Amino acid sequence: MDGADPAWRPSASVELIRLRSAVLGRLRAWFGDRGILEVDTPVLSRAGASDPHLENISAELGGRAYFLHTSPESAMKRLLAGGSGDIFQVCHVFRAGEQGRKHNPEFTMLEWYRLGQRLEDMMADVESLTSDLCSISKPLPSFRKTSYRDLMRGITGVDPFTAAVPELINALDSHGVVSPTGHPPERDELLDLLLATVVEPALDPEQPVFVYHFPASQAALARVLPGDPPLAERFELFFGGMEIANGFYELTDADEQGRRFDHELKRRAADNRHVPPRDDALLAALRAGLPDCSGVALGLDRLLMYLAGINDIRDVLTFDFSRA
Repeated sequence: MDGADPAWRPSASVELIRLRSAVLGRLRAWFGDRGILEVDTPVLSRAGASDPHLENISAELGGRAYFLHTSPESAMKRLLAGGSGDIFQVCHVFRAGEQGRKHNPEFTMLEWYRLGQRLEDMMADVESLTSDLCSISKPLPSFRKTSYRDLMRGITGVDPFTAAVPELINALDSHGVVSPTGHPPERDELLDLLLATVVEPALDPEQPVFVYHFPASQAALARVLPGDPPLAERFELFFGGMEIANGFYELTDADEQGRRFDHELKRRAADNRHVPPRDDALLAALRAGLPDCSGVALGLDRLLMYLAGINDIRDVLTFDFSRA
């Protein structure tokens, strides 16, 4: 008997499992043609993500707390500092509290780093790879590029670099989006909400678009370009009605990265959220010397959703969270 409970069955069809295999084979060929080394790093880490937008999933071993990584970034940068050269990795990453049509707590990330490349170079890399992968079943049209400022102003009517909190709240209200409650809203929180609920749905799902030069306050692990206003050397790629990739011209200054980590951890504490240990191993690698490089993280499950014309991430996973 096959069993009365259908929960044992895979979430994805056999056809989509084969599509995933074809994509993995194709991407490995793309990296192999460019001499980019595939690496494998630990899933468990002593340090958790400090980013206030992410929530760690913890594990305990021998009475000590560890964290399932939210990204392989830290370990990969330690490899770069150790002399690995250009590298890529396909791995499962974990984020608590992320479950829905575009989110699963465990998902597949492709991440890669190229030495001596700037933001424009990495956007070219992403365009080349995604175009090659999508040619399997759903070729992409020409890519468009726009600055974060121009995109936000064009769709919401507000300047994300100068708008005060009340103006951002009014912009959300005018589009029927309820502002966060329970605490005084921060500008970046409101900007993220505008991007996700107003700007992203307004983009043509069939038109790949790079959005670059985010506010400096959203730099995360990227460098900041001095100026008025200062700009984070960061981009995101959108198509299929989703964010597909996120890229940085990587910060190499350990002191500045340490200040950012400390600021994020203080924010987590102020919100009464779990405060994980700081990633001192990454800071040590930066002090030892991270080469000049750019990096990109790409959501493979979302790419598969686009290729298959599917609107729910569960349908491209072998076993979604409810069947794990």
